[in-house]
Amino acid sequence: MRQRLFTKNFTLLVLGQASSLFGNYILRLALSMYVLEMTGRAAVFAGILSMAMVPAILLSPFGGILADRADRRNIMVALDTLAGTSVFCAAFFLSGANALTAIAVLLISLSVLGAFETPVVQACIPGMLAGDNMIRGNAVVNQVASVSYLTAPFLGGILYAAVGLKPVMYASAACFFLTALLECFIKLGDQPRVYPGSILSMVKNDFKDSFRFLVKEQPEIIKLLFLVALSRFFVMGVTLVGLPFLVRTVLGLDAKYYGGAESAMAVAAILGSVAAGLLTGRLKTGRLWIVLAAMGVCLLPAGAIFLLPSGVAVRYGVNLAAFCGMQVAISIFSVFAVSMIQQNTPDHLIGKVMAYTSAITLCAQPAGQLAYGFWFDGFRETISLVLIPTGLAVCMTGLAGAGFFRRMEARQSQRDNP
Repeated sequence: MRQRLFTKNFTLLVLGQASSLFGNYILRLALSMYVLEMTGRAAVFAGILSMAMVPAILLSPFGGILADRADRRNIMVALDTLAGTSVFCAAFFLSGANALTAIAVLLISLSVLGAFETPVVQACIPGMLAGDNMIRGNAVVNQVASVSYLTAPFLGGILYAAVGLKPVMYASAACFFLTALLECFIKLGDQPRVYPGSILSMVKNDFKDSFRFLVKEQPEIIKLLFLVALSRFFVMGVTLVGLPFLVRTVLGLDAKYYGGAESAMAVAAILGSVAAGLLTGRLKTGRLWIVLAAMGVCLLPAGAIFLLPSGVAVRYGVNLAAFCGMQVAISIFSVFAVSMIQQNTPDHLIGKVMAYTSAITLCAQPAGQLAYGFWFDGFRETISLVLIPTGLAVCMTGLAGAGFFRRMEARQSQRDNP
């Protein structure tokens, strides 16, 4: 009999994630608009965000250790309560004189809390769901994130314009507190793993166990993480930097066209997550290289259109369709890749392994953004020399991974049918 997807625990987790992500998105939008109005420079907020990513990268592995050693439900409740309290206190003490300092401290604090919470949430899903439902569950979580990303900027912008920054911050804090309340009713049944030695020796032992698992027992996971990181480097770099650059600078279109493109990308992410859920049981592991290669295929017409005598509207339409297709593919690939890692990792190591996944992804994304920032600036008159080589590189990455995915499917089949 097929297991029910929306169990009580998973439903509470999804509702909590929806509330948390919505609060996070409206907060970041309001803070970015406030800093822009205050300083007149978008680079200031971008610099604060980049600075806030550093603790998330460094502390994620320790968040994984916490996820594997302590009660995961209690950790999530505590972290979301701390996040809500941090936002509330920042709003209460915010003033014109200390605004930038308060915002920087708040974003760094939320980054630190997120470094601990992300592996905990990802470690909870295998305890709630099994088999194909794990893939469907990850797809649902991705859908929730995409819907929040689509709706929160619009609603947050209206709220900010109507009432200003502080009420938006209080609303964001309320979202975090609601998440903590919902998580109180989750029942995981996991028991904290007690270590007889000191905290330092425990951390050292946990790192040693997790590295031994990845290097000797499951080296396929490291290879899969490398493919995920490589795809994120190319795809997120060309998307986050390239799309606004193409729309505003190369094509010379105004902000409403870029806003439309962002909305279309969010819809594509939702469709990709839905497709991942529908493809569960149909898309075999051995064929995941096709999804990876499809990301590169989508970029080829986006670059080729700049070599043809076409108008601005045609180039905008082709690029929008290409980027949306790439977004659908990356959503499908991410859901299946994360689910494969979860399925192949034992429960006592799942937090640490998911933390490594998060850290590697966080490193790959800004590196891609930095590289493509220089690349697009250097080839602004010949954009095809950026998009076409990137598309070919991603296609080659997919083709190079074909044998790896087939071997993973064969090993998985051997474990399921000994």
